[in-house]
Amino acid sequence: MMGARDNGADVMDSATVELEEDTAPASRLSIEDLLPESTSPQPAPGAPGDGPAAAPAIGTRTARVLDVAGRTATVLLRGATAPVEAELAPEVDPEVISDAQAIGDSVLVECCEGEAPLVVAALTTRKPRELRLHAATVHIEADEEVLLRSGHGAVRVRQDGDIEVIGSRISAASRGLFRLVGRVLRLN
Repeated sequence: MMGARDNGADVMDSATVELEEDTAPASRLSIEDLLPESTSPQPAPGAPGDGPAAAPAIGTRTARVLDVAGRTATVLLRGATAPVEAELAPEVDPEVISDAQAIGDSVLVECCEGEAPLVVAALTTRKPRELRLHAATVHIEADEEVLLRSGHGAVRVRQDGDIEVIGSRISAASRGLFRLVGRVLRLN
């Protein structure tokens, strides 16, 4: 059996271990007996209880957007109790981050020592129920076919120029001239 202490000497200070050969039951050592006295864990930066002034842990983390003002976002890092101010990376459009805030998506934040946190991306974690696209010009191109479908209605545009519109009821209206031009027009 191994004796942990010899005449009150600390095991951590002694590099030798003496063997006891007597048959008396030996006392078992607990892990606390083997550790030095000052082993209480120190809180990590950004840990709960540090307050809003604590620096976030170094690395890439997810966060929820609380507010966006210009190129600065107020975010709540995952696992943190207090929000922090984060700059938006130059390649990140503030409207994308505002959209993430509006629909509750997370953002990806880089935290580096000595620098402000940096929002580098918006994360889509679920399939959208609605898709909104707003731009000055929208281009939709396909090599073979474009199909727009909803329920029993559809519009199909093929590469050879055929355009097909199918629906239970199709309405067309014009506030000005309504022209139908073709080599052959067939009604019913």
